[in-house]
Amino acid sequence: MFYLSDRKGKDDKVKQKLFTRDFTLVVIGQIISLFGNAAIRFALPLYLLNRTGSSALYGTVTACAFLPAILLSPVGGIVADRVNKRNIMVVLDFFTAGIITVFSILLGAMNLVVLVTVTLMLLYGIAGAYQPSVQASIPVLVSRENFLAANSVVNIISSFSSLLGPVLGGILYSMYGLMPVLWLCIVCFFLSAVMELFIRIPFTKRDCTERMWEIVKQDFGESIRFIRKEEPVIGKGLLMICGINLFLSAMLTVGLPYIITEVLPLAPDLAKRLCGYAEGALAAGGLAGGICAGMFAKKLVIQKAGNLIIGCVVWVFPMGLSMMLFSSAMLHCVVMMVCCFFIMVCSTVFMVQMMAFVQTETPENLIGKVVAVMLTVSMCAQPLGNAMYGFLFEACRGFEYAVILFAGAVSLGIAVAARNVLKRLGVNIVE
Repeated sequence: MFYLSDRKGKDDKVKQKLFTRDFTLVVIGQIISLFGNAAIRFALPLYLLNRTGSSALYGTVTACAFLPAILLSPVGGIVADRVNKRNIMVVLDFFTAGIITVFSILLGAMNLVVLVTVTLMLLYGIAGAYQPSVQASIPVLVSRENFLAANSVVNIISSFSSLLGPVLGGILYSMYGLMPVLWLCIVCFFLSAVMELFIRIPFTKRDCTERMWEIVKQDFGESIRFIRKEEPVIGKGLLMICGINLFLSAMLTVGLPYIITEVLPLAPDLAKRLCGYAEGALAAGGLAGGICAGMFAKKLVIQKAGNLIIGCVVWVFPMGLSMMLFSSAMLHCVVMMVCCFFIMVCSTVFMVQMMAFVQTETPENLIGKVVAVMLTVSMCAQPLGNAMYGFLFEACRGFEYAVILFAGAVSLGIAVAARNVLKRLGVNIVE
C-alpha cells in the first residue's frame, strides 16, 4: 500500500489545512506559469494557421509539438523522484522565458513554419518534463485525506489559467498582434520561477552509482511492471484515455481554431477573439469540473467514472448537427462554446478521480515515475490524432460536420467500453 507506518503517523499529526505555506506557493506559481503556457500555446499555432490557412499544416505542426512531451515525460518522472522538485520547476520556468525571448528575436528573420514548430516542440517538451514534478510534490506537501482536494485545486488552477490565457491572449492578439502576447508570457514565466524559489519541498537525495540510461531503463520498467501487474486498472484506464485523445481531443484541438477562423464567414479580428473564447470555454469547463470534484469528493467513486466519459462524448454531437442543419456562423460558435464547456466539466472530474486513485494506490517512491508513464502513454495518441484531423478537415471542406460526427461516433464506442471496465472495480478512491 501507499503509506508505510511512519508516514501514516506523520499524517495523523498534520491532519492540517490543505493550504500550507508551501502548497500555496506551488499553487500561485502554477497560476502564473500555466497562464503564460496557455496564452503562448494558443497564440503561436493560431498565428501560423492565420498566416497559412492550412488545417493540414496546422495539424502536422501541432502533432510534431507533442512528440518531445511524449519523450520527456518519462524523464521528467524519473528526475522528479531523484532531484528536488522545486529546482526542476524553477529551472524549467526560467528556460521557458528564455525560449520565448529567442522566438521574439527570430520572428521575421527565419522560416515561420520551422520557427513555430521548433518553439512549440520545446514548450511542449518542457511541459512534459514539468508536470510530473508538480503531481509528485502533492503527496509530500499535503496529508493523505487531502489528496483529492489537492488534485482538484491543481486542476482548478490549470483550468483557470487555461481560461484566462486564450481569452486574454485572443484579445491581445486580435487587437495588437503577436508581440504583446510574447512579452506577457516572458514576464509570466520569469515571475513564476522567482516565486518557486521560495518553495520548500521535502527531499531526500538518493545515491546514484548507475549510468543514466540504466536508471531510465530500470525506473521505467519498474513503473510499467507496477501498472501491468499490481494495478492493471491503471493500464486499462490509459488505453481508454488514449482512444479518447485520438478521436475526441485531437478533433477539438484541430477543429475549433480551423472552423472558427478559416471556415465560418466571420471578420478576421472577430474570429480570433471567438477562437479565444472557445478555448476559454474549454478551460471554464475544466474550472467548473475541478470545483465540482472538490465539492463532491466524498461522493465520487471510480466505478461510476465511466459515465463521465460518456457525458464528454454526448456533447460532441450538437456541434456536428448544428453545422449540418443551420447556416448561422454565430449560432455555430455559441453551440461549440456550450458543448466545449460541458465536455471539459465531465473530463476534468474524471481525470481528478483517476489521479487521486493513482496517488492513493501507488507507493511514494513510484508516484513521479507512474504519473510520468501515464502522461506519456496518454499523449501518444494526440500527435497521430492531430495529423489525422488536419488532413480530414482539409479533405472534407464544406462537410466539416461529418468529421465532427465521425469523432463523436467512434468516441462513444470507446466510452461505453470504458464504463463497462470501471463498473467492475471494487475500489472506492476515497476509502
